[in-house]
Amino acid sequence: MQQLQMFIDGRWRDGTGGGEEVINPATEQPIAALTHASPADLDEAIASARQGFEVWRRTSAYDRSAILRKAAQSLRARADELARVMTREQGKVLAESKVEVLTSADIMDWYAEEGRRAYGRIIPGRVAGSRQMVLKEPVGVGAAFTPWNFPALTPMRKIAGALAAGCALIIKPSEETPASAIAIARALEEAGLPKGVLNLVFGVPARVSEHVIASPAVRKISFTGSTAVGKLLMGLAAKGAKRSTMELGGHSPVIVFDDVDAAKVAAVAAGGKYRNAGQVCISPTRFFVHESSYKKFVDAFAEVANGLKLGDGLAADTRMGPLANARRVDAIEGFVRDAVDKGARLRAGGERQGNNGYFFAPTVLSDVPDDARIMREEPFGPVAPIVPFKTFDEVIARANSLEYGLAAYAFTSSEKTAAAVADALESGMVGVNSLAVSTPETPFGGVKDSGHGSEGGIEGLDAYLNTKFVAQYQPA
Repeated sequence: MQQLQMFIDGRWRDGTGGGEEVINPATEQPIAALTHASPADLDEAIASARQGFEVWRRTSAYDRSAILRKAAQSLRARADELARVMTREQGKVLAESKVEVLTSADIMDWYAEEGRRAYGRIIPGRVAGSRQMVLKEPVGVGAAFTPWNFPALTPMRKIAGALAAGCALIIKPSEETPASAIAIARALEEAGLPKGVLNLVFGVPARVSEHVIASPAVRKISFTGSTAVGKLLMGLAAKGAKRSTMELGGHSPVIVFDDVDAAKVAAVAAGGKYRNAGQVCISPTRFFVHESSYKKFVDAFAEVANGLKLGDGLAADTRMGPLANARRVDAIEGFVRDAVDKGARLRAGGERQGNNGYFFAPTVLSDVPDDARIMREEPFGPVAPIVPFKTFDEVIARANSLEYGLAAYAFTSSEKTAAAVADALESGMVGVNSLAVSTPETPFGGVKDSGHGSEGGIEGLDAYLNTKFVAQYQPA
């Protein structure tokens, strides 16, 4: 098996804290051995990041941009190879993996350019000869923690934003999908990134986060993952008054009004639902369909689900790959069983598939009662609960009833309804007549228990910048 190493102080090296195997979710077979960091290794990474920051903050935005752009081009040149690596470790179909690699390169390119525009401003003074200046300066050393569902894109948002702002970063990607983040670090190393600016570590998540966040050298935290873990990390960050960006859980409502073609919308929505086997933080997860279109929508959605080819993501005819790990299979099985026990109708799927790999059939549930767990808890898998609604006020109340607020969607042909629903939904991102709410140049983040702060867009750069005000007067 391939031995996967950490990147500390500009060197690829094994850790001294043990390790684990990386498993292919389509076969349940080990494909790599991953090293873990000990506390001493983490201390070395922190010290390296502190020194790297002093070099990087003095590197011009122009020169930082050139390094990031060179690394992005390297990733594009290796997109086919890296897509296969991603599919083997995460499970998603090959086409989705390649899009993720290319989008990650786009994110790095965008930040490479935006980092050259971290503008301050001049404020007219009240006294003749005075200058009032607002400057933007890098926060310092950041610490980032990312999950397994988008093993290139999610680390890239944090790496590119931090480095473009002039910060150094210690990042701990998921141990279940480490190779994609390793490829990003290699591309930056080959592009000439000074040592210490990026340190890549692995280990037991709680031990790593507690140790790194406690360091006085770390001034910024960025986390993508569950709400429960995010709240724990926010508490750790608060002890040191450290800034944080938190992209946490979601449970995205989709409202389908009676003035659209229900079958066409169902086809679009199903495509979004089963992308990455539903393991997407902004995946559509609660479908509210006007009662007049309800049957047509459910039938069309179930037809798409029943027609999807399930299999190894590397196979050319596969349309949905396995879940990423055994935990997700058990969780989805529990959601389906609970909903059916409470009266939901199973319209497609509902079962594990095959004897090898973490496969679960694309699933559709209709007439799901509000007290079913899947209507209250994020499923994070290939199951779609669909329920009818009657009025605008009713469906908005139901869509906003949870403490999640990451993404929400609506489909309507009325401009008046589109504006009203966009205003009414309590969500950090709203897609109207589209599920596309994530691009490199737009902010990505949630409200309520879905977190705070944004990645992407100018907001993602500002997250790594301090504001300094300088008042300059003529000598007395």
